[in-house]
Amino acid sequence: MDKMNISNPTPTESHVPLRNADFSNLAEALDYAAKGESGLNFYDGRGKLHATLPYSELQQKARALAKRLLGLGMERGARVAIVAETHPDFPRFFFACQYAGYTPVPLPASIHLGGHKAYVEQLKGLLAKSQATVAVAMTEFLPYLLEATAGLELKLVGTPQTFDDLEEQSVELYPLQAEENAYLQYTSGSTRFPRGVMVSEAAVMHNLAGIIRDGLKVRQGDRCVSWLPYYHDMGLVGFVLAPLAAQLSVDYLATRDFAMRPRLWLNLMSNNRGTISFGPPFGYELSSRRVRLNDAKPLDLSAWRVAGVGAETIQIEILEAFAEKLKPLGFNRKAFVASYGMAECSLAVSFAPIDLGVMVDEIDADHLSTYQEALPVADSSEQKSSGCRTKKLVNCGVPLPGHEIVIRDESGQTLPDRKCGTIHVRGPSVMRGYFAAPVATAKVLSADGWLNTGDIGYLYEGSLMITGREKDMIIINGRNFWPQDLEFYAELQPEIRPGDASAISVTTDDGLETAVMVVQYRETDETKRNELSVRLSRIIREEVGINCTIELVPAHTLPRTSSGKLSRAGTQRDYLSRQEERKQVIDDLLFEKQAI
Repeated sequence: MDKMNISNPTPTESHVPLRNADFSNLAEALDYAAKGESGLNFYDGRGKLHATLPYSELQQKARALAKRLLGLGMERGARVAIVAETHPDFPRFFFACQYAGYTPVPLPASIHLGGHKAYVEQLKGLLAKSQATVAVAMTEFLPYLLEATAGLELKLVGTPQTFDDLEEQSVELYPLQAEENAYLQYTSGSTRFPRGVMVSEAAVMHNLAGIIRDGLKVRQGDRCVSWLPYYHDMGLVGFVLAPLAAQLSVDYLATRDFAMRPRLWLNLMSNNRGTISFGPPFGYELSSRRVRLNDAKPLDLSAWRVAGVGAETIQIEILEAFAEKLKPLGFNRKAFVASYGMAECSLAVSFAPIDLGVMVDEIDADHLSTYQEALPVADSSEQKSSGCRTKKLVNCGVPLPGHEIVIRDESGQTLPDRKCGTIHVRGPSVMRGYFAAPVATAKVLSADGWLNTGDIGYLYEGSLMITGREKDMIIINGRNFWPQDLEFYAELQPEIRPGDASAISVTTDDGLETAVMVVQYRETDETKRNELSVRLSRIIREEVGINCTIELVPAHTLPRTSSGKLSRAGTQRDYLSRQEERKQVIDDLLFEKQAI
């Protein structure tokens, strides 16, 4: 594509009256944002600005590309697969689809620990399931895309330049309308194979309005910073579409650059006076562990007014550690804003109030495990008399306007406040269904619009608390345990890094369910390995009250989803496979011994 402007980042002020995403579709939102001066800024792994894309330029380039795409003769709504690298070409292709009437499909731009073959297979599966007609990737990822598309008979596959070389058609653009699919968002697949979430223009615009107006209460002069991947719902909807719909500038850092140098995130917040940024808990933990307060160049985080947290169960201890360490740099712990959401609801379902910090509900953990009821510690006679375990759950706030949340038991009955069950959501931001998967859609989306999220939680006075995933839950002797609790104690150990422990449950030969934690550990000294295993088992037995088998594995063993989160389903599959291999080796040895 054309050489990008890299002289200065786009300004904070857009110089157009703020509109809270009150548009009929995404193309209209870009048309309005293009009247201002704000836009997108891209930073490299050294924290240097390498490209800017004002919304006015994005509009111009996207419309020109849309007229080239129309020359391919694709049917309206055809899927355009885009390997979603953090690069100016991604928003250009995404919005070209909006103007041309095609459905963009962001694909992962991350070669996972499984390596070349696993990544190619992942791309091939997503391309086939989405029934993509064309596909594009930046030069770095083109070899993988070409390998993945072999035999799929797509109309055109190439780099952005391949599509820029097409002839621009003299046609009038007819953007995607309210009831058409704005995009396909493939879920990360931590507990099941990824499915393409169909999000209509009306659904995403309603969600964006709720995020901007009610969740974040966006102000003129806000500025966003993000390291989240474009192929994840929080990265795409939260930090590509929402800033544009609010006419805000955004500063981007590639996810892999953040992972290598977390301080770059904080540098951008400081240098550009960022006010809004989000991340999953592990992002905050990684940053607080890596940042050094005595670095030569001090940081000023005092402008950071919304430090959003979501995407996975929130551990309050992680946020408290981040806030305490960064307090000398001006970070205000009241900036934390907890939220709950998922791709099947466009993005956001609920937000905690801004400017109040994280609110927690401290409950009797043993009572919750036994009775599936969140009993406040203050009301727990057991806690007062025996000092049983407590658990702090983060308040994820109330649903966005127009949305409803109910908690249901296994029979589908609605539960009262503080009773724990499956979270169901209904509202205008809920998906239309999974693409080309009516059976899967029917399993989670009722005829009257209720979405079974598969998440477990409870309501209290209208606010939502999350306790875990339905399919991740570990049930021991009739008591429910969530893997995040076990993983938390593992990550407290100095030898274990964030994300290096995955807790699962497995069924033994006698039919009993047992807890297992698979831990990545680089140490080869057997004495140290044994000491860590014994220590972890003891801590979990003392703190959680169950026996847990500890398996130490080499680095890069734990499987992950496309968004980088642990895949516990994959961990369980791999663990059982290793157990079978060990059992076979033992059987073979016994056979040889008997033969001798």
